Amino acid sequence: MDPARLAEAAEQLSARGIDVLRVGYADLTGSERGRDLLVAHLPRVASAGVAFCKSVFATSPMGDVIPIDGGLDDGLPDVVAVPDLDTLQDVPWEPGVAHVIADIHDVGGEPCETNPRTVLKRVVNAFEQLGLTPVVGPELEFYVLERDAGSSTGWRRYGEATGNVYVTGRRGDPSNILIRKLRQLDAYGLEVVAANHEFASAQFEINLWHSAALDAADRAFRFKTAVKELSRMEDRLATFMAKPFNDEGGSGFHLHFSAVRPDGGNAFADPDGEWGLSKIGQAAIAGVIKHAAAIAALNNPTVNSYKRFGPDTLAPWLIDWGLDNRSAMVRIPPERGGATRLELRLGDATANPYLAIAGLLAAALLGIRDALAAPAPLDGYGYDTSKAALLPQDLGASLDALEADTDLIHLLGPQFVKTFLAYKRNELERFGRHVTDWEFREYSYHL
Repeated sequence: MDPARLAEAAEQLSARGIDVLRVGYADLTGSERGRDLLVAHLPRVASAGVAFCKSVFATSPMGDVIPIDGGLDDGLPDVVAVPDLDTLQDVPWEPGVAHVIADIHDVGGEPCETNPRTVLKRVVNAFEQLGLTPVVGPELEFYVLERDAGSSTGWRRYGEATGNVYVTGRRGDPSNILIRKLRQLDAYGLEVVAANHEFASAQFEINLWHSAALDAADRAFRFKTAVKELSRMEDRLATFMAKPFNDEGGSGFHLHFSAVRPDGGNAFADPDGEWGLSKIGQAAIAGVIKHAAAIAALNNPTVNSYKRFGPDTLAPWLIDWGLDNRSAMVRIPPERGGATRLELRLGDATANPYLAIAGLLAAALLGIRDALAAPAPLDGYGYDTSKAALLPQDLGASLDALEADTDLIHLLGPQFVKTFLAYKRNELERFGRHVTDWEFREYSYHL
């Protein structure tokens, strides 16, 4: 990295009272890994990048080092985190600290193919070769929990009450934490625009404004890290787990997606087209439908993810699309013209933003490339299995679908997919060996 540019950045940071630069990046799960650097030594420390063990990408949430290509078998070599200075952002709740997102490179200087940000860049570049710029608006739901020594987990839902659906203020948020988070996240430059209490007690949603796909993923990545950090500062736990409770619904990660032509027009819009959609827009829908089973592995990436699905959950269950139909996997909101877009409702909040967006874009691009025709939209409620095929019902089935989708693998990158499959199948193996509370409750007394 250019030492002169780093020196200039260090000077600008110091001038506004920043003495620590936090260099962060997403691992395979979307969890942030990073290092804090003293700004006074920035050119010396970061000009060649910041070294990390490559296996950090494949470290499980419990700290297990999962075997991947170029990891344990190769002696745990390094990768290099190179700060993307265009992403510099002061952290408003950490005085004297700024944050920068890093791109990950192999030691030889090539972009690391297993880096989620690299995967998304690869797909965005493929879109640009078609003369299109993908635009994404993320919507994320999460739960906020507070400590409870009497609970088996050590936590209980914050602000427990019934029926607080889409309410604001202290009625569903006794400590008014949502307003605080909204203001703090706005000061962090995340372009958050709206927030509300969701269906379940302690469940909230915050919407981010749409932007170019990479920027949207960067902001969603920072958003998840920031929400969890802000909750820790109040001795609470924010969780993006897909379905943390048996008696409440899951948390979604919806993606609003469109594409812009070189002239600035919306490539999905056509007032004379069927449903008010252009051929490109219809083909994008068809691509998502065709590759839905495979992209479920990226949008629903945990064992727990598939417990969010099912009839009457407001989470999709079938591979379908509909016009302003929230029971469909792909919803086309009613706006047209410049606001024409599709909303992928498949994903849950555990998804890595870079990979969830990359999967959506790759599927849509394949539909556009192959000029696929969209099937008829869903008519009515989207939980009738006679109307459309079921989505994968567990993580193993979605991983098998991803492994079989050679066109999607080519776009995402074969090395990345191989690594992702190895990581996630190890997760399945570990879960299969673990004795759950359900098993003990079900079998221990009578059997």
